[in-house]
Amino acid sequence: MRFGEGLANPYGDGEVTVWYHPVCAAYRRPEPLLQALASQEEAFEDAALLRRIAEHSLAHRRLCRIGGVERATSGRARCRSCRELIGRDTLRIPLLFHEEGMYNASGFVHLSCAPVYFQTGDLLDCIRHFTPALEGDDLLEVEKALG
Repeated sequence: MRFGEGLANPYGDGEVTVWYHPVCAAYRRPEPLLQALASQEEAFEDAALLRRIAEHSLAHRRLCRIGGVERATSGRARCRSCRELIGRDTLRIPLLFHEEGMYNASGFVHLSCAPVYFQTGDLLDCIRHFTPALEGDDLLEVEKALG
């Protein structure tokens, strides 16, 4: 199953369809997904889960910007929340902004600043979804930073 969102073609006339995994759409495009779920005549297996994720994403508008978690490569980037440098090899959350049907990288947030920036500490499921290889000590560090 996949979710398609029709958008204006940024390169010409007409429309283009952008495709998402359903859970990715619930995190990244909650409004159109909820509209599609509301128009769905018959329920399907994951509808309740998708609705719950999308409603949480709508309640905390910056959640759709989470690009997973990664280690800082240089120590030159500044946190979009506190404006302090993010040290090299420190875990950080990359931010993605949706513009004209594409996602553009646009900064980072310290893990410790994430609950303030995203206005919720309930971030672990989203981070794990977009960082499937997150495990071991890195996972423990993320859990600790998010409380």
